Amino acid sequence: MSGQSLGLIETVGLAVAIEAADAAMKSANVELVGYELTKGGGLVTVKLAGEVGAMNAAVAAGVAAAHRIGSVYAWKVIARTATGIHRLIASEETNGVAPQDSAIPSPEKEAPVAEHKEDVIPTVNIEPVVLSADCTDRDNHVATDTPAHTQPSIESESTQNENSTAPKISPESVAQDNKKSARARTKNPRG
Repeated sequence: MSGQSLGLIETVGLAVAIEAADAAMKSANVELVGYELTKGGGLVTVKLAGEVGAMNAAVAAGVAAAHRIGSVYAWKVIARTATGIHRLIASEETNGVAPQDSAIPSPEKEAPVAEHKEDVIPTVNIEPVVLSADCTDRDNHVATDTPAHTQPSIESESTQNENSTAPKISPESVAQDNKKSARARTKNPRG
């Protein structure tokens, strides 16, 4: 961490601190070191690490975002930190930071890796459905409740023609209609 910049944003409340950290990390190329809760007062300190220019932009964006939803108590950017300061920054009280000793796992604590067996999915052979192109096969699927042949009643057509109120059109009037202009046909459709 020595040589990098340190950014600190101290807010009132954890939600405000999360908003500040989110905005800071989205605005510039910085790394979140963690956050630290104070002992009373509800203050939360967000710790960021990165290059000097990126840290200035990230802290400014984090402070602006935190001011929108809550209050910011203090903020600070320390450019190019000293060699021994990393112990103070990544202390035991800092949440979100793994201790340096547990960063390298010991070979005694590793659990044996279990073999992964592949699940075999059974295959099913499906026979294709044969569709008939013969029109006589279609009659076999017709419902038998309906009569096969129905003939229209001649009486019903004649009574229907007598009862209708529409004017009767003769073939001669249709032939004459084709000779008229489009405007004349729309004004008087059949008369």
